Amino acid sequence: MQAFPPNPLDLTVIGVYFAATILVGWLFRRKAHSSSDFFHAARTLPTAVTAIAFVAANCGALEIVGIVSASAKYGAKTLHFYWIGAIPAMLFLSLCMLPIYMRSRALTVPEFLKLRFNGSTRTLNIVCCGVMMILVSGISLYALAQVLRTFLGWSFTETTLSAAAIVFLYVSLGGLTATMYNEVIQFVLIVLGLLPLVFFILHDFHGMAGLTAQLEPAMRHTWVGLPVANPHAIPMDVVGVSMGLGFVLSFGYWCTDFVLIQRALAARTTAGVLNTPLVAAFVKLLFPVLVVLPGLAAAVLFRSVPGFHYDQALPALMMRYYRHGLLGFGITAILASLMSGLAGNINALTTIWTHDIYRASLSPNKSDSHYVRVGRISTLFAILLSIATAYLALSFNNIMDYLQLLFSLFNAPLLATFLLGMFTMWATPKAGFWGLLIGTLSSVVHNLAYRLHWITYGSDMSANFYGAILAFSSCLVVTALLSAFTPAKSREELADLTCWTGTHHGIQIPRAAVVLAGVALVICIFLSILFR
Repeated sequence: MQAFPPNPLDLTVIGVYFAATILVGWLFRRKAHSSSDFFHAARTLPTAVTAIAFVAANCGALEIVGIVSASAKYGAKTLHFYWIGAIPAMLFLSLCMLPIYMRSRALTVPEFLKLRFNGSTRTLNIVCCGVMMILVSGISLYALAQVLRTFLGWSFTETTLSAAAIVFLYVSLGGLTATMYNEVIQFVLIVLGLLPLVFFILHDFHGMAGLTAQLEPAMRHTWVGLPVANPHAIPMDVVGVSMGLGFVLSFGYWCTDFVLIQRALAARTTAGVLNTPLVAAFVKLLFPVLVVLPGLAAAVLFRSVPGFHYDQALPALMMRYYRHGLLGFGITAILASLMSGLAGNINALTTIWTHDIYRASLSPNKSDSHYVRVGRISTLFAILLSIATAYLALSFNNIMDYLQLLFSLFNAPLLATFLLGMFTMWATPKAGFWGLLIGTLSSVVHNLAYRLHWITYGSDMSANFYGAILAFSSCLVVTALLSAFTPAKSREELADLTCWTGTHHGIQIPRAAVVLAGVALVICIFLSILFR
């Protein structure tokens, strides 16, 4: 695909956006003097900001380029990533897991694992989280390179270095607060940049009915036509979608991902913490209009183009429908989404390194300003690692396949560890560590077997779904078995760390939160039936 000729108006729009992101970091630098402010935003942010930032943290390469790409490849089945693959998990996080996170007073996910299990479990989680965050950051940089290469003809190196430099500036200047306020700006830009594309597509195809009529029959439905279980011959089946995506991958991502938990816990009130994922759930229900619909259009418009790369679907659509000025705004929307995902992972990785490794083990009892300096320096190293891992994404023709692979490797076994840790008292420290390790290794072995063609699946996505089920089950079984033969912590040691051992009665779930969750669930079920 040829690069779009650069235009001063488009470049001006992009330049203004880049300058604005740096300005936000500069404005919030005064609020990032203490380590609590820099790494955790000191629980000072309003619910509106944390909820939008919660959604925006998910609206990186996964949401924009990745979902449009997946929709072009898999069709309407991609809606599963929004409804069954998101809403139940977000509601469970709000009503069941966030109260325990708050009671524990842990500032990071690894810190909670140390309190509930032991230091070894925390260390293993830090390694897994670190690897995954670096790889996901690399995905964002890779997607940025794809976008700017398609639009402007920039090289991979030019793109990654430019974007990485801008993210480094505003994350290192303003910390989590600047990152989250930038995410709010980026989310608004995403919506405004994609809405005209949806309008032009519907006008071009004479409505949604005209678009679906031109799709291949297998791409028109979410559930109709899916076999119950046939992973080796069909791209998706009911077991893989419902258990692999709907339970393991979605709950593993939404309920244990530190980037998301960090944003919810930044809310200034308890109600704000609980409402953050609930408000985000309503946005998640409606967001497919902006990304799945363009992906379906790409499946029709570019299916006969030889060598078409799925990850170029969104840039190709904008080049088809947008003119100069509006095109620059559309490019900015994509850049905003990708930089949002990159910044969120970089900030979270910096927090885990400084708080859970450097401060806890390597250099305790230093001044607060010392840890802020270390956080800013580690931001640079995290950016450099992300640039290196961006090249790994080049071997995949679909970002969503790559992301779900990472989640199946690292989030799926972690979900089992968290469920047993939060909702049982009998899961033991040693069992927690070995269960998490074996669950992760089982997923790695499964993926290697698939890549070496020792086992076959109908698609990469199906392999990821079943790999997640295997990893979760392995961790669950191993942890349960070993817990029968190893000593558990006492009830006193588990105070405020499980749903059965809460001692702090100030955290109550508001009735309004329960009502919001019920409404979101009903809408999710209705949409799933309507578009079945």
